[in-house]
Parts: sequence; structure tokens; C-alpha cells
Amino acid sequence: MTLIEHGELVRRALEYVQEERCRRPDAPLSSLLDEAGMRFNLTPLDAAQLARLFSETGQEPSAPCKR
Repeated sequence: MTLIEHGELVRRALEYVQEERCRRPDAPLSSLLDEAGMRFNLTPLDAAQLARLFSETGQEPSAPCKR
């Protein structure tokens, strides 16, 4: 069994949301954040931190879509 660092889950969830935003640009951000929370088993505090990364600047963290 591999243990993952606490912050690593949030980082992976962030990458997941960014990738899904590229794949599904019409999907609501709140839905993608919920999916990431369930997929990476984030605590409510981690989920709030992830949402804050998207809301602090009013836009999502910049990551170009890979095509």
C-alpha cells in the first residue's frame, strides 16, 4: 500500500480539474470540483482549499490545454 502526502492529493485534484476543464469546457466548475473531491477522497477542508485556488483570482489557475 502506498501512502500519498496530504498536499499531493490536492495537487492531483487540481490537475484533474484543469484537464477536465479542457476536455469538457461547458461543464460547471462546481461539478468538476465535486467530482475531484470524490475521486481523490478529499476532506471538506481540502475541497475548500481546491475551490479557493479557483476563486481567489476569479479565474482558474492557468494551465494551457494540451491538445
